[in-house]
Amino acid sequence: MTKPYDAIVIGSGQGGTPLAHKLADLGWTVALIEKEHLGGSCINYGCTPTKTMLASARMAHYAHRAADFGVKTGPVSVNLAEVVARKNTLVQQWRGGQESHVASRPTLDLYRGAGSFTGPQTVTVNHSVLTSKHIFINTGTRPRILPIPGLEAVDYLTNRNVMDLTETPEHLIVLGGSYIGLEFGQMFLRFGSRVSVIEYAGQIIPQEDEAVAQALCEALVAEGMQFYLGAKATAVQPTSSGVTVTVTDKRGGEMAVSGSHLLLAVGRTPNTNSLNLAAAGVATDPRGFIQVNDKLETSAPGIWALGDVKGGPAFTHVAYDDHLIIYDNLIHNQNRTVNGRIIPYALFTDPELGRVGLTEKEAQAAGYRLKVGQIPMAWVARAIERDETAGLMKIVIDADTDRILGAAILGSEGGELVQTLLALMLADAPWTLFQQAMFIHPTLTEGFFTLMDNVT
Repeated sequence: MTKPYDAIVIGSGQGGTPLAHKLADLGWTVALIEKEHLGGSCINYGCTPTKTMLASARMAHYAHRAADFGVKTGPVSVNLAEVVARKNTLVQQWRGGQESHVASRPTLDLYRGAGSFTGPQTVTVNHSVLTSKHIFINTGTRPRILPIPGLEAVDYLTNRNVMDLTETPEHLIVLGGSYIGLEFGQMFLRFGSRVSVIEYAGQIIPQEDEAVAQALCEALVAEGMQFYLGAKATAVQPTSSGVTVTVTDKRGGEMAVSGSHLLLAVGRTPNTNSLNLAAAGVATDPRGFIQVNDKLETSAPGIWALGDVKGGPAFTHVAYDDHLIIYDNLIHNQNRTVNGRIIPYALFTDPELGRVGLTEKEAQAAGYRLKVGQIPMAWVARAIERDETAGLMKIVIDADTDRILGAAILGSEGGELVQTLLALMLADAPWTLFQQAMFIHPTLTEGFFTLMDNVT
C-alpha cells in the first residue's frame, strides 16, 4: 500500500531533523526515515561524543600540568572506560531528546530503515512505499576507507568505533593529519598513548595556511606527537602486538611504523550508494556526492540535498544553515542561496583553531590586493597569564575596501574568538573599527588590538 506525504526527509541529521520538525509544525504530513540513531553523525559519532571525550583529555592534561601552576596533586591516571561511560550518557540524553521531539508531533511519522528511491516521487523503506512532491536527502557521510594492501586483515578503527575503546592504546597510528586525525590523536596522547600521524601532504591540515599548520604541528610535537609528513601508507599487516604500516615518502624511501592500533582518518564518503538515486534522476559527482544548485536543489524537481551528502564543508552548522535556506525559500517564498554565506569553523585541538573566510593563499589566488596582520599568542597578556601561548592570530584584509576576507585564530578558545571577527564580516564593517576599539583587559579578545596594530 502506498502512503502519500507532504514531505519525505531521508536522514535525521542536523539539517533534516529541524526541517522535518518545522514542516510538521505547519501541519504538513512528514515522513522521517532513519536507518540508525536519530540525530545523525553530530549527536552519535561526531560533535557531541568527541567534544565530551576531548573535555576529559583536557582535564587530564591540566592535571598533569598542575605543578607548573603551583598546585600539588597525586599520581594522575585515566580510566578510559569511565570516560566512555560519561560520553555514552550524554549521547543517550541527546538521542532521547530527539526521540521526544519526533514523538510530540502528530503529523510526523518515523520510519526505521534505509530509504531507497523507486521513482522521482517515490521512496521505499522496508516494506512501506511512500510518495511526496517534496523530498529532502540528509543522509550524511561515512569514513572513507583507502584500498591499502593488507588493510582487510587488520581490525582498524574509524571515528565510528574508536570512541568505544575502553583501554588506552599503547601506540595509536593515525592515517590522516587533518581535523579528525588530529583531534583523536591529541585526545589519546593525553590519555596516555603514543601517537604517530601519517599525512600524505607536506603539512598537517593541508588546506590551511602554512604558518598556522606549522604552529599547530610544533605545539603537538611539543606534547609528544610524532609526524610522518609527505608520506603515504602503502601496506598494512597485522603483528602479534598490533599492526605495522609500511610508509613510503615522495622520494621512494620506505620505513615501517609499528603500533598497537590503527585509526583511519582520511576523509569521508557520501551515504548515497543505497539510495538508488538514478531512479529519481538525481545526479552525483564521480565521488558519489549529490550535485545541487545554489538553492540546494538537485537535478530532479522537488528533491533537495542538505548537509555533507552534497559535498563541501562537512560541518553541523552548515547542514543547519542548509535547512534554513530550503525552508525560507519553500515556505516564505524567499530567494536565498548559498552564495556569499560566510562559513566559520573550528579544529578542536589544543591550541584550538578558529577559522573563517579565505586563507592568505586563497585570497591571493582570487586576485585580491591584501593587507595581512599576524601576531603570536605569546603577545596576548591573558594567554601569558594562563601559560597557553602556543599559536597565533592572523587576519587577511582586502586592501581596497578594508573588509576582512578571512582570519585564523590558533590559540586558547580560538573557535570562540574568531566569531568576533565573523561579526565584523557579517556587518560588512572595516577592520579599522577594531583598530581603535577598547577591549576588556585582560582577555584573549584583547589580542585583536595588537593584531590590528600589526596589519601591513
